[in-house]
Amino acid sequence: MSPGEELDPIPDSFILQPPVFHPVVPYVMTIFGGLHAGKMVMLQGVVPLDAHRFQVDFQCGCSLCPRPDIAFHFNPRFHTTRPHVICNSLHNGRWQREARWPHLALQKGSGFLILFLFGSEEVKVSVNGQHFLHYRYRLPLSHVDTLGIFGDILVEAVGFLNISPFVEGSREYPVGHEVPCSHALPQGLWPEQVIIVRGLVLQEPKHFTLSLRDQAARAPVTLRASFTERTLAWISPWGRKKLISAPFLFYPQRFFEVLLLCQEGGLKLALNGQGLGATSVNQQALEQLREVRISGSVQLYCVHS
Repeated sequence: MSPGEELDPIPDSFILQPPVFHPVVPYVMTIFGGLHAGKMVMLQGVVPLDAHRFQVDFQCGCSLCPRPDIAFHFNPRFHTTRPHVICNSLHNGRWQREARWPHLALQKGSGFLILFLFGSEEVKVSVNGQHFLHYRYRLPLSHVDTLGIFGDILVEAVGFLNISPFVEGSREYPVGHEVPCSHALPQGLWPEQVIIVRGLVLQEPKHFTLSLRDQAARAPVTLRASFTERTLAWISPWGRKKLISAPFLFYPQRFFEVLLLCQEGGLKLALNGQGLGATSVNQQALEQLREVRISGSVQLYCVHS
């Protein structure tokens, strides 16, 4: 198996749209697979000191004329004496009744992380880890296939998650799983099973380690990223390092996704949607695995198998 080989097949439900870094605003992009309940969009950036307003539109198409419907219009405004956010929907060229949220949690000259979590009946929005608003849909969520960003905003990254990192039944936004973090594999790993790890790299990272352990706490499979050396490697149970020949795709304060696809006799690896080859593991050893353990300079949003 050569580095960079395509990870085919991986179920579409596990494919994460690659993140976008430093797009030029105005920016319009297609949302792969559209929006559905449980999908999250993350927006990271800075509000300029001279900002008046910006908007994030979740659109039903990308045409210029006629103007597409907008299922959710998120519009922070800074130029008034009381900064606030306007939310609305555009249908057949007409704006609906607007909703206003005061006490804007964004500040001029400051960075931010905005999370849009799309549920079955409403979208929830958090700013810098705190719940800010929720907006009930007026147009079908299934019609949304385009994201538009306009106005006074410096965008650093746009990220996408297909599996909600929210605790089921919770109304609050999590701050992410603490590391080290363990995830059980009660039945081991079998062909076509996929391990998904998604999160955010911290500001001054040192390393990221993902190990698969058996009942005796042995780790026949370990993946390790060194930020100081900018290397990604498989580590054997005896400590032998096998470098993965591929570009280093972890960046400070950026989102990431690791996929491990189990196949007969080994594991295939993808990072941020790019196939990085495979490592050989005895099938019996895969079936005896019982735990995914993650440590390092990251904040986790999703660990799934």
